[in-house]
Amino acid sequence: MNIHPASLAVRASVCPHDCPSTCALEVEVLDGQRIGRIRGADDNAYTAGVICAKVARYAERIHHPDRLTKPLRRKGAKGSGAFEPIGWDDALDIVAEQFVKAEARYGSETVWPYFYAGTMGLVMRDGINRLRHAKKYSGFFSTICVNPAWSGFIAGTGRLAGPDPREMAKSDLVVIWGTNPVSTQVNVMTHATRARKERGAKIVAVDIYMNGTMQQADLPVLVKPGTDGALACAIMHCLFRDGAADWDFLERFTDVPHELEAHVKTRTPQWASDITGCPVETIEEFAKLVAANKRTFFRLGYGFSRSRNGAVNMHAASCIAAVTGAWQYEGGGAFHNNGAIYHWNRTMIDGLDLVDPSIRMLDQSRIGPILVGDNEALQGGPPVTALLVQNTNPMSVAPDQNVVKRGFARDDLFVCVHEQFMTETAEMADIVLPATMFMEHDDVYQAGGSQYILLGPKLVDAPGECRSNHEVICALAQRLGAEHPGFAMSPRELIDWTLQQSGWGDLERLERERWIDCQPPFERAHYTEGFNWPDKKFRFKPDWPKVPFKSPWTAGPIDDIPALPDHWEAIEVADSEYPFRLATSPARQFLNSTFNETPTSVKREGRPTLMMHPGDAAHHGIADGAFVVIGNRRGEVRLHVKLFDGVRRGVVIAESIWPNSAYADGCGINSLTGADAIAPFGGAAFHDNKVWVRLAP
Repeated sequence: MNIHPASLAVRASVCPHDCPSTCALEVEVLDGQRIGRIRGADDNAYTAGVICAKVARYAERIHHPDRLTKPLRRKGAKGSGAFEPIGWDDALDIVAEQFVKAEARYGSETVWPYFYAGTMGLVMRDGINRLRHAKKYSGFFSTICVNPAWSGFIAGTGRLAGPDPREMAKSDLVVIWGTNPVSTQVNVMTHATRARKERGAKIVAVDIYMNGTMQQADLPVLVKPGTDGALACAIMHCLFRDGAADWDFLERFTDVPHELEAHVKTRTPQWASDITGCPVETIEEFAKLVAANKRTFFRLGYGFSRSRNGAVNMHAASCIAAVTGAWQYEGGGAFHNNGAIYHWNRTMIDGLDLVDPSIRMLDQSRIGPILVGDNEALQGGPPVTALLVQNTNPMSVAPDQNVVKRGFARDDLFVCVHEQFMTETAEMADIVLPATMFMEHDDVYQAGGSQYILLGPKLVDAPGECRSNHEVICALAQRLGAEHPGFAMSPRELIDWTLQQSGWGDLERLERERWIDCQPPFERAHYTEGFNWPDKKFRFKPDWPKVPFKSPWTAGPIDDIPALPDHWEAIEVADSEYPFRLATSPARQFLNSTFNETPTSVKREGRPTLMMHPGDAAHHGIADGAFVVIGNRRGEVRLHVKLFDGVRRGVVIAESIWPNSAYADGCGINSLTGADAIAPFGGAAFHDNKVWVRLAP
């Protein structure tokens, strides 16, 4: 396409997707209707001009011919894919009528607004809460992604915040642990490789297979899934043993340093090697690098959230920086997420002034048990008979898929899905509403992996009859008699109100400056004046039920969590019946189930595959490219094997999330993942599954 220069403008935007980077973007806008190329903003100090390939080719997604552009009503059986067009007013009237009908029979808690991180914009993602609070619908407790990792980090520091992530570039050793930023947050690699180039820094990566990040590391530390706590304890053993512990820091800033030293005396490299599969020599080399470099930056990722012992593993890894005193130095310390720095007043967006604490909070990850009527999952309350789904695709991404599918197939369950594409979840809906994408509405964003508040303005008109989340929520509120000032405000008015009431200036300032750098002072970010506990001391020995994580309840075997950092064998341990440990790590070209509809992403990923060690494959008579069945008590999945010596024996990796239709029998990889709640505050153990592998008949 030849575009005349006068018709092209470069506009600022923000990546809205579920990635901690929250990149600042520069977007080519063509004639106000279409977009061209997308680049990272050079003048944003964290994005630093670099974005992932998925977002760089976003024109392929926003202008995709398969986008939903009209409201639809189901005319065939559930899941048949048979829909007919319907007008917006009629569609919204049906949704409101069904909600009222359901409420009349079972009470308001029978309606469940279900959403998540398809967009990370505060207005479009979270405005659905305003409707649920106004109508006293069942609450939605987010557990599918962050809970074990966040609570594990907070268990030590008392606060979800750490050093400025841009300080990775000023480190002498960057430890990338439990995340694959080459695929999932490329900016981490930008700053880590800068440290290597400018300072001669080393990069250590800790992960469960030789992914892109491990391949770029100076020292890749390959462990079995769910064994990070053992590795962390062995590193601390070596630090104490070799005189590399900073005792001045330990005495001033930690709770039980002598108890920890005594505890890890038996957690030797050999002990850890037997658990992790990592050679003793590699563990010792890792420990020597940490001991020799005070400016060690531990970049701890969301992989910790995917295991039943993930909170304990995250806490154990974060403890290493306290043993060495790395927190005292620029370029040192431990970082996971900066969620605690933003001090938002979300009253108008979320309707927090309408909260009724007596309304139950349902567990996002347990949507399967909830929809099939499990009394414990429903907390003894009424069944869920009406769903409003925005920003997520539970028919693909939620755990224990076979149970989820049974729940969505219920004839007495009314489902409205507001979506951009005909996802697996949309196919199960009674009403499907077409949704805008991020460049087609106004929103405001906060970064998790950096320290910015960013504005994402509307740049182009949406195709067809697409409407934003905010428009849909407000239209339903009007029909349902829900009252709150936020329903009468535009997205820009909500942004302006929220910025002003939160102490971040106003919309005019944000439009002018494009982003606000919220990074706290060094002393606050590095806890050099004390950690966020009454005694100012880092917790090696947390009181887990009292960790300040906002949760309506505790979950899982919380009473069994070890008192000090350790290997906690709460995972699904392989056995003779299920000899393999399966992890469903993120694919490079997908982001959860987003981008798996774009041709380039699908082409580059190829097909669903199972990475398997050649030794394991030979033992089971499986050749490269063979079609196999993997299974456990939850289900079976069929896919092709890819021989790969970058996994430990007994471990298999299925990068995901492919559409269910990409698999034989329509059974996606989450047919094998469990929906049991993780200690201490819930979660889903996507990388913690024991399975068998057999040649397909």
